[in-house]
Amino acid sequence: MSAQAARHVVLVATDLTEEAINLLRSAPDVQLEQATPTLAAIRPKLAQAHALIVRDDVPIDALLLDAAPHLKLVACVAVGLNSVDVDTATKRGILVMNTPGANAIAAGEHAMALMLALSRRLVTAHNTMKEGYWLMDRARQAGVQLQGKTLGILGLGRVGRVVAQRSLAFGMTVLACDPYINEEDLPDRRVHLVGLKDLLTRSDFLSLHVPATRETRGLLNAEAIAQMKRGARIINTAHGSLIDEQALAQALKSGHLSGAALDVYSEVPPYNNPLIGLDNVIHTPHIGDNTVEAMKDLSLKVAEQVLDALRDADYRNVINLPMLPGMDYETVRPYMRLAECMGLILHTLARHAVRRVALEMRGDDLIGLIKPITVGVLKGLLAPILGDKVSAVNAPVLAAERGWQVTQVKGMARGEYNNTITCQVTLEDGETITITGTLLDHREPHIVQINQYRMNFVPTGYLLLMGSYDTPGVIGRVGTLLSARQVNIASWHTGREERGGNTLTVLTLDEPIPDDLLDELRAQDFVRHARQVKI
Repeated sequence: MSAQAARHVVLVATDLTEEAINLLRSAPDVQLEQATPTLAAIRPKLAQAHALIVRDDVPIDALLLDAAPHLKLVACVAVGLNSVDVDTATKRGILVMNTPGANAIAAGEHAMALMLALSRRLVTAHNTMKEGYWLMDRARQAGVQLQGKTLGILGLGRVGRVVAQRSLAFGMTVLACDPYINEEDLPDRRVHLVGLKDLLTRSDFLSLHVPATRETRGLLNAEAIAQMKRGARIINTAHGSLIDEQALAQALKSGHLSGAALDVYSEVPPYNNPLIGLDNVIHTPHIGDNTVEAMKDLSLKVAEQVLDALRDADYRNVINLPMLPGMDYETVRPYMRLAECMGLILHTLARHAVRRVALEMRGDDLIGLIKPITVGVLKGLLAPILGDKVSAVNAPVLAAERGWQVTQVKGMARGEYNNTITCQVTLEDGETITITGTLLDHREPHIVQINQYRMNFVPTGYLLLMGSYDTPGVIGRVGTLLSARQVNIASWHTGREERGGNTLTVLTLDEPIPDDLLDELRAQDFVRHARQVKI
């Protein structure tokens, strides 16, 4: 394979800073491609792409993913992933990542700017002067102060917290509604947690900062708006689907609400939107995170995340990996690699199709790692069958499609090691195969038992797995056969249950055994079975 062919093709279909583009362009293992953020421009370039960087203005659906046979990663330069068909991407083993946090200051400040502009009718005042008039109706232009008003924040995440902190500085009473936050998690004790009904009925200003989900779609409908305090104002910089725009327009026209400031809309561009053009509505074209600083931070963040993921260095902000948020990938990766090696060995030993996979983990180091370790085992079991189609993202889905029952059990593991992973597969003929592995120094994988055979070897390189009988001369005869064909034995590990009984031997080799030599080895009278695998 040429150096060019081995490089990761990264397709950027959005605006990134020159610094971020240069970071990708200068990476020795990356071939950078760029396209305008339109389906027509993106689709033909996806044929060779391994990673795609986009914003939420491009729908990444199943049809588009059909045009991307080599795609491993979709990175969104945003917090929300509403434009990505995450389920389809997951089934195809494609990582999906977002970039939370980098734009929180910009988005929060924009919400504050809209609230101030709304409270002082700045846009109307500006337009009046622009048209050549000076205070035509001072009373009509009168605004309201933020001091002493009550702000309701729906969603106390990163952006909601920025708005809360700045609003407190304005002397506002700040209420927050967020089912995922408790009193101990509040950023400031002056912020009061309330239910949704209290938030609606008590707020003079209501600022929305929740993601677009099935539960939040149409959250502010006609019924909810009717509960709001008369004369209240709404600020939405989160997502257009949160509000019933027709109901909001009616409330603004009737005078039930005094105003609204919007940066997001149910459809973009917002053609025929009932809110556009109303005198008591301020609207901006989705520029909440559009600052020089946020653009720089987001661009560098997404470029670094993509490079780390493609290099298997880190998977931060990947939302469809089986790891808990905040989990240290450097700690988890060796265990996932050990689990994958165990799965490969189990597949090699299996003579029939797998029907059940049972796992047991022992030791403090393995607390909380059941999901990533299970995925590692499943990936190892499936990779010899499905090749590159299986990944840590879709291994559970593919196992379920094959009808595998995956369970966590107790009582299989034994031995002197502090932290062990034991996996048992049950085959369709009822046979079971059990394997136990551990890490030495938290880094190096070791297989310490297969079925009843105790041993200790590092699962790497070319392995010969040979079942034989415990008779004299086995080592010499196998060594003679391999040396005659210039196959060098790096290490030899044999486990036996009893003297004169069956044994299991694992040889690590410097090169693979040719097929005809493997057949010759299997024909020996002391050999029960012999299989090889490359790890």
